[in-house]
Amino acid sequence: MRQGVALPLHTLIWVFLTGSLYCQRPSVVNIGAIFTFNSVIGRVAKTAMEAAVSDVNADPRILNGTELRLHMEDANCSVFLGSVEVFQVLDKSIVAIVGPQSSSIAHMISEIANGLQVPLISYAATDPSLSALQFPFFLRTTQSDAYQMAAMADLIDFYGWKEVIAVYVDDDYGRNGVYTLGHELGKKMSRISYKLALPVQFNLSDITELLNKSKVLGPRVYVVHVDPDPRLRIFTVAKQLQMMTSSYVWLATDWLSTTVDSFSPTNRTSLTVLEGVVTLRQHIPQSNRKRAFISRWKKMQKEGLASSELNAYGLYAYDTVWAVAHSIENFINEYRNISFSFVDRLHDMKPSKIELGKLKVFDGGSLLRRKLLKTNMSGLTGQVQFNEDRNRVIGGYDVINIDQMTIRTVGFWTNYSGFSVSPPKTLKGRRSSYSPLDYKLDNVTWPGGNTERPRGWVIADNEKPLRIGVPNRASFVEFVTELNDSHTVQGYCIDVFTEARKLVPYDIPYRFEPFGDGLSNPSYDELVKMVAENVFDAAVGDIAIVKNRTLIVDFSQPYATTGLVIVAPIDNSKSNAWVFLKPFTWEMWCVTAAFFVMIAVVIWTLEHRVNKDFRGPPKRQLVTMFLFSFSTLFKKNQEDTVSPLGRMVMVVWLFLLMVITSSYTANLTSILTVQQLSSPITGIDSLIASNWPIGYQVGSFAYSYLTESLYIPRSRLVQLGSPEEYEKALRQGPYDGGVGAIIDELTYIELFLSRQTDFGIIGQTFTRSGWGFAFQRDSPLAIDMSTAILKLSESGELQKIHEKWFCKMGCPSEKNLESEPNQLKLISFWGLYLLCGVFTISALLIFLLRVVLQFVRYKKQQAVTPSTLSSSSSWSSRFSESIYNFVDFIDEKEEAIKRMFIHGGNPQGGARVLLVQIDSCPRVLFSYLGVTVTYINIVMVISFSFQL
Repeated sequence: MRQGVALPLHTLIWVFLTGSLYCQRPSVVNIGAIFTFNSVIGRVAKTAMEAAVSDVNADPRILNGTELRLHMEDANCSVFLGSVEVFQVLDKSIVAIVGPQSSSIAHMISEIANGLQVPLISYAATDPSLSALQFPFFLRTTQSDAYQMAAMADLIDFYGWKEVIAVYVDDDYGRNGVYTLGHELGKKMSRISYKLALPVQFNLSDITELLNKSKVLGPRVYVVHVDPDPRLRIFTVAKQLQMMTSSYVWLATDWLSTTVDSFSPTNRTSLTVLEGVVTLRQHIPQSNRKRAFISRWKKMQKEGLASSELNAYGLYAYDTVWAVAHSIENFINEYRNISFSFVDRLHDMKPSKIELGKLKVFDGGSLLRRKLLKTNMSGLTGQVQFNEDRNRVIGGYDVINIDQMTIRTVGFWTNYSGFSVSPPKTLKGRRSSYSPLDYKLDNVTWPGGNTERPRGWVIADNEKPLRIGVPNRASFVEFVTELNDSHTVQGYCIDVFTEARKLVPYDIPYRFEPFGDGLSNPSYDELVKMVAENVFDAAVGDIAIVKNRTLIVDFSQPYATTGLVIVAPIDNSKSNAWVFLKPFTWEMWCVTAAFFVMIAVVIWTLEHRVNKDFRGPPKRQLVTMFLFSFSTLFKKNQEDTVSPLGRMVMVVWLFLLMVITSSYTANLTSILTVQQLSSPITGIDSLIASNWPIGYQVGSFAYSYLTESLYIPRSRLVQLGSPEEYEKALRQGPYDGGVGAIIDELTYIELFLSRQTDFGIIGQTFTRSGWGFAFQRDSPLAIDMSTAILKLSESGELQKIHEKWFCKMGCPSEKNLESEPNQLKLISFWGLYLLCGVFTISALLIFLLRVVLQFVRYKKQQAVTPSTLSSSSSWSSRFSESIYNFVDFIDEKEEAIKRMFIHGGNPQGGARVLLVQIDSCPRVLFSYLGVTVTYINIVMVISFSFQL
């Protein structure tokens, strides 16, 4: 019975003792550190981490009596040794690894940390690729190079540089950093033109060889991304090679600021080689804790505990230890104990000198990692927090400039506010909208002591001038050609280039290299291709900007507008000051003028007896008669027709006038705007459908356009090499060994037609393009030359150059190359004139017949009244008197005649009294009419003489 009770009691005691042991806080927690002791960062980090461990253990508020032990191993700048040393550290049951400082070593150790589930917290490994999901146990308390390269790209863009040369160490840190820089520059429409890789263990010879090669390159902006180097070997060699002058720009990532911050005050003389260099430094806000630690560091230096000046990475190393300590404290408070277990696969391995079987997995590794990611503490470097990429929440960078051995801060950068001369107020916050126009930095002193922004590139120098290909034309030499194998080129295009070069704000040494044999025009596609293949640096000439060429080179702003046009034979008559007479033939003009006079006479005759507007003194009636006729062309006449016969004549006349004026207007418009062709070609469509041979200029892009875009068979295309061949082929025509039309660029055709009158442009320009200068892709000279060409255009200088070459005998574009349509002839309108004439004459005959009948009646009444004439008068005298009486009778008003017939006699006291009272107006008018009719007969005779 007692034994049965004793057994359970023994079991309870064992369980109680085991549970007490499990729940007890560990007395010691081990963490490891892998880094290179004897390095710029290592010397500072070692002292800082030791100070942090000491502070943690001395602070009763953290770890609550548990001692934090730091086990450090030297990687000796070697990935291999670092990988070996990590096993030495892991053998001490560590719960976290601080470091390494090298990104390459971090890549290797991260894989080991993943396998053993030990968090790896680095204060100096900045390679952006370490944030990949491949390394879940890697955390970073410093800034990733992803942010630093964004800052560097913004800096390059701020100063307007488009091409840079990257100098980097060829390891994970260097390659991935430069790759990220290229990506960021791409967002700014800039690029890394050349990448100069140095071996990991580079020496002065490697640097000298690399920089010497880069001197012949165009860009002069260097971005240096290497490990901290206290000897500053790259800049020392650059100074020896005369590469620290005013034409160069040197930018460096934060490795340089870390290096110079580590220099002792007595070692600042080495800064002379850094004159004008701009670099970045991780921004650490000022705080009381930071100032206190800096004072403490100086004291440690005096005591011999610190062998180097404090830099940013020493502060990050200090905060890293504290972040790990806080996470361990939270982990122990929640889980109470730290345990490890063997890896089955490693434990089952055969025994060897490398006892991998003793490696243990940290059971709480994933839990501690979570605690680390939740870190939110205030340290020497500011607020310590991690984002979703396990990187520290983004901070910022100081932009520093080294001037006369002085390190000056010229501004600050954050990813949410860009550049500013004021320190960022907070290192947290989302990216707000800002414009690069708001960026601002203090003045920078560049290499050579220059305070003006360097251009950042050199297109050529006197030792290596710009190689400019120039087409050696055999025809249309006014544009560009070589003078008699003298290597001297001239022409319109050369003058444009020379004047534009004067407006570029820097010197451009160059030499022209003729392309072509001068016997025939060269291929312009080949010339552009040679620019793309670096045979030429540029090409100057009458080079059309077309799609296939823009894919391989960059063009300047067009300095001449052109396009493909069709030229063919035309019936060309030149316009002159009397062009307004050309719509009608002389016969048409004479007949029209005669009808105006006829209408004037007939209307006056019909209206004189019944319309008071057509009565009065002789001069007035003459003016009224002709003014009435011609005023029908422009406006409603002031005099209204009263007689029915007059109105009938006006209706027919106005209809004729409407047709004549409309035809005149249409034909005059056609003369001024439309060419009359001597071939059925009216445009590109009719030319393609005609199946006639088509001429094109040798070397022009017209050939490829016609065959590849318009699908015209090559057999139809005839190459022509000169204006003389143009003329001969067009005169021969398509049926006599020539061509039906020629397709060429407008600028050539204008020059050709300035010397020809039998050919003209058909239709409109069916392609639009321009001439420009070709440069290699991304050449900054293309932008500067474009700006210069725009200045030439705005100042009028471009037009003056054009007039100098092409307006000696009149500008081709201003010459009227268009011909008039056929003149309108009388045969086209004789039916209308006949109709109008029949109506007019009929109205006049009816009127005369009526008047004659009235006069006969009047004479019969006069026969009853005794005659006042002497019976002895001769027959001729009586006849003349009758004629005068008839004229006077016609001139009498219609109302007076009617009253006379009603009263049966002369109401005025007799015909004789009436005749005496009437003035001599009708006689004078009929005299004028006789002269007018005689004039019309003379004009008609002259007209028919011209026709014969």
